[in-house]
Amino acid sequence: MHSRRCGEVRPGVGDSGAELRLTAMGGEVARGRLKTPAISPMRRTEARRRLRLLLQRAGGRRRGSSGGMFAIIGILVVFGAVVAGYLMEHGHMGVLVQPAELLIIGGAGAGTLLIANPLRILKKVAAGAAGVFGSSHFGRERYLSTLRMMYDLLQKARRGGMLTIESDVEKPAESPVFQPFPEFTNDHHVRDFVCDTMRMVITGGVDAFDMDQMMDLDMEVQHQGTEEPVTALSTMADSLPGLGIVAAVLGVVITMGALGGPAEEIGHKVAAALVGTFLGILLCYGLVGPVSQNMAKAAAEEHAFLYVLRVLMLAFIRGQPPVVAIEMGRRAIPAHIRPTFAEVEEACRNHGGAAAAKDQVA
Repeated sequence: MHSRRCGEVRPGVGDSGAELRLTAMGGEVARGRLKTPAISPMRRTEARRRLRLLLQRAGGRRRGSSGGMFAIIGILVVFGAVVAGYLMEHGHMGVLVQPAELLIIGGAGAGTLLIANPLRILKKVAAGAAGVFGSSHFGRERYLSTLRMMYDLLQKARRGGMLTIESDVEKPAESPVFQPFPEFTNDHHVRDFVCDTMRMVITGGVDAFDMDQMMDLDMEVQHQGTEEPVTALSTMADSLPGLGIVAAVLGVVITMGALGGPAEEIGHKVAAALVGTFLGILLCYGLVGPVSQNMAKAAAEEHAFLYVLRVLMLAFIRGQPPVVAIEMGRRAIPAHIRPTFAEVEEACRNHGGAAAAKDQVA
């Protein structure tokens, strides 16, 4: 398509195609346009929106992945600092390697976790502990996309009446409003919270105050569910120092049985017994305790996310237009991840315009 002697192709400014210029001996002899299929403004807007959404999601993943990285770095810093300080005092690493002490503390700690909690909470503990090393599910981009989605839903309800969104809330996986947001449809806590609330609004007969009480009750129940694994892991962490003392006492018992032996052997057994106390305290305050605190913060993030949706939907139920409801929801977002007014306005305007044009074509 390109030739240095006879011509060159330049992209056109409009939608009519590319500009073709023919030159010979350094002079221009002809100019024309290559006809290409015109792209409608609706399709161009939709393509730009999808590209922007992909870039935002990619950027959100890059930013969110730092949370898990910080957890890994923190664990390495804790154990690295302890080992480095021990080696600086010319300690021997072999003394700290006590598999029997670790088995007593870790096995007994896991046993207390099994005794105190049913299987459903144990599954939550495993999932929550694994989530500590992943990214946050409620970052800035998640809030922005949710506000954009709720704006489309509320606009549809305002223009066509509440019955127009009945199919959306009944079958969210098949809804054209919710389908572009898989993070919403895959999160059953958030999805059920929104759909159940809007279903009651469609049914009618429930005033705003009762709807607010209903959403508050739902949030409280969900928050209790997310706090259960945190409490279970925190209880296990609190038991580790005591289990370390148990391991140390057992080591002392073994040492007392070897009092007639060489002094070097007795010293080794005493050191092994003290390592039990050391491991119990270190695992409590250096690993299991911080992991449970991280899980608690993740539960608080989900609670804050549901609170934003509660404020947003309650404003709409009380008769506020979608724009005002979205702004009230934005104000409820935590300050460190709150998108600006201009960002929310641009996202809702562009996405809402594309959705409206798509509905008109359909």
